[in-house]
Amino acid sequence: MKTFNDFSVALYICAQVTLCSLVLAQCPAACSCPEKPPTCGVQLILDDCACCVVCARQRGELCSEMHPCDLRKGLSCVYAGGAHKRTGVCLVHEGDSCTLGGSVYKNGESFFPSCSHRCTCRDGQVGCVPRCNLDVMLPGPDCPFPCKVQVPGECCEKWVCESQNEASNLGGFALAAYRQEETVGFDQWDPSTSCTEQTTEWGACSRTCGMGVSTRVTNKNTRCEMVKQSRLCMVRPCGTPGRQGSTQRGSRCMRAARSPEPFHFTFRNCTSVRAHRPRFCSQCADGRCCTPHLTHTAYLEFRCMGGRSIKRPVMFVATCACHQHCPQDDGVHAADPSLRP
Repeated sequence: MKTFNDFSVALYICAQVTLCSLVLAQCPAACSCPEKPPTCGVQLILDDCACCVVCARQRGELCSEMHPCDLRKGLSCVYAGGAHKRTGVCLVHEGDSCTLGGSVYKNGESFFPSCSHRCTCRDGQVGCVPRCNLDVMLPGPDCPFPCKVQVPGECCEKWVCESQNEASNLGGFALAAYRQEETVGFDQWDPSTSCTEQTTEWGACSRTCGMGVSTRVTNKNTRCEMVKQSRLCMVRPCGTPGRQGSTQRGSRCMRAARSPEPFHFTFRNCTSVRAHRPRFCSQCADGRCCTPHLTHTAYLEFRCMGGRSIKRPVMFVATCACHQHCPQDDGVHAADPSLRP
């Protein structure tokens, strides 16, 4: 009978234990679980084979598909190198650190690169949210010329009301009559990119009647680059008055009225597939201009000559406001190339 020395015996036992661990770590062909769940003093979880309820492995313990780690404690099974990689050790996932502006931040650490933003490091990616209420609504119609100003000693800008003369540098467009769109603002940051989303308000429609174009600037894209976006807009059909020569004071726009009959939007040689009854801005009894105040955007399908179909964003009016800063038609915006069929 062959005699094993102590080293050979130890090596043999180690090999058997390793082989046994590899076998037990694999998911079985058929599930076979004890009648009663185990009692172990830690959380009971379903194994990764979706077979049995087992005791969650804790930090430093061996783990596998049959014996997963306690995820509630941030543990993950770290497999050692090798061909099989069926057995690992439960370790805490620390997460990668972040670098911004020459400073290094730990995973989960929050910091303030400026007074207006709060950022958080999440596994190597930096996400920031604004501390100032940048998507706040503009003041109401009683303040037709709002302006953001920096208040000394304060971080965030504030709205102030200006007179028409002070607001004359707006260039003749009714920007003051537009509140920010409900869907425009800072969304939740995307963990896959270190980018703080910035989106401006929609500008005034380029036409006072008929189909025009309004624009805004945003960096909401995969490259996080500031680009101009355009949408089709119609304040009112041509032939509908937008102002009236009355001398009454304090009057507001008549309620934005829906089109009496459904109609199809048209631009260039394209027509919307579906008919709509949008709201339009009517007139102000005191002679001021009546323009959109709250809007939203929807993508409509258009059918063009030759049977080709396209989709374009279109403005829909929710409410209107009266003001003296009357818009002027702008043919340059109306020729925006991004909306061409």
